[in-house]
Amino acid sequence: MRLIDLLRGFEFCSEYDKVCKHSHITGITADSRKVGPGFLFAALPGGNLSGLNFIQDALSRGAVAIMVPLTDSPYLLKETSISIFYSENIRRDYSKLVGKFYKPYPENISAVTGTNGKTSVIEFTRQLLKECGLASASYGTLGLISRGSPRDSGLTTPDPSDLYPKLSELEKNKVNHVAIEASSHGLDQYRLDGLNIKVAAFTNFSQDHLDYHQTMERYFTAKLRLFSEIIDPNGIAVINADDKKAYIILDILTKRNITFITYGKKATDIILRRKISSNKGQIISINVVGEEYKLEVPFIADFQIYNALCALGIVIANGVNPKIAISALEKLEGVIGRLQLVSELSNGARIYVDYAHTPDAISNVLLALRKCATKKLNIVFGCGGNRDRDKRAKMGKIASNLADEVVVTDDNPRDENASDIRSQIIKACPGAIEIGDRRQAIKIAIGKLSDDDLLVITGKGHEKNQIIKDQTFKFDDIEEIRNIMRYSI
Repeated sequence: MRLIDLLRGFEFCSEYDKVCKHSHITGITADSRKVGPGFLFAALPGGNLSGLNFIQDALSRGAVAIMVPLTDSPYLLKETSISIFYSENIRRDYSKLVGKFYKPYPENISAVTGTNGKTSVIEFTRQLLKECGLASASYGTLGLISRGSPRDSGLTTPDPSDLYPKLSELEKNKVNHVAIEASSHGLDQYRLDGLNIKVAAFTNFSQDHLDYHQTMERYFTAKLRLFSEIIDPNGIAVINADDKKAYIILDILTKRNITFITYGKKATDIILRRKISSNKGQIISINVVGEEYKLEVPFIADFQIYNALCALGIVIANGVNPKIAISALEKLEGVIGRLQLVSELSNGARIYVDYAHTPDAISNVLLALRKCATKKLNIVFGCGGNRDRDKRAKMGKIASNLADEVVVTDDNPRDENASDIRSQIIKACPGAIEIGDRRQAIKIAIGKLSDDDLLVITGKGHEKNQIIKDQTFKFDDIEEIRNIMRYSI
């Protein structure tokens, strides 16, 4: 049976006492370890192992139906009582199937894609919607953040069987607005195709994830899916007009006759006129739909202002009066691990933590802090293993050019030799100090701070683990800084 027949014919139930048209489907998953009695198991293709290898495990746990890719040689089972469904695009159909199973969802789902800024934008969106009196949530790298919901550890765009039930639970709790991150991996693997995305936003585009996508063209094409295929035809897009790729997205939206809002200096809807530094952050002048506004926001970095304007566009696209939404901008709070001021020493030196792990992000962070620096600007950073190797030297060169002192350390080396990763970085910044032990690197960097110096530790931000080989160790940059400061006083 083709999957289209399953989508049309099945009436799914989440309770055992309800009888479905063709079978008792009690759950859907692509992880055989999560299979329970009555589940449908989707045998998705994988990078190293195919889901086909786990079918027997799924059956032993109670699966009553299997979804497999359609091939010239259809997968056969000895168990005649097990239903098999074949799919030409199993990832997309799996998402749509999960989408049908767990609905309803919040009526207003906004999705944000881009290389940098996704986490900040969805959290700013949640804060603004809340300030405007709307029950709201965000879900992404920082996990689920909403009223009455425990904060969990998150993935940027989780598997549909993990993400969709959480969204359904929000709807049951009368949370009708949610902003989620749309990663390039998630878009490429169709993880959002089972949702009705009313608002889709684009922050920016620069190098990242080439270990997965191989080329910048394929990386960008994955992000384009949010606008070319996924957003509701009657939805609204929010686009950073100052990004060099904006015109491509705007052309797609125009051809699809989808309404869009632009933000930035080159925008026509939310125009950034001016910005000047202030004691609390920056005072910005913006024009929104023909009206001029001047307000103070608590952000020292320009990229944070862009993230806030993107969130403003999303909130307006969700139907909030622009004047009400703009009045809430000044009440925004920073996002954990995003240019977060963690400690200020008695000599005036300050220590920041940021999640920056791409060339563009690390450049933006250092440029932002350089504006605030009256003395030295120092940085501690590393690059992850099993990830895009090409960006390591680029990040090293940027750090060398923009920082006064550079300490190169480890940042989730995973299966790679950590020393090799560090050497690839240091080739582009030969004056850097190499300290593999991240805890020791942070301690030494703090010890070198003189009056009014600035130090930023990048790469991990909110993360609370360090991954070395096949082991995960507890490690939190923010906690490490506070411990060092506590015992050094």
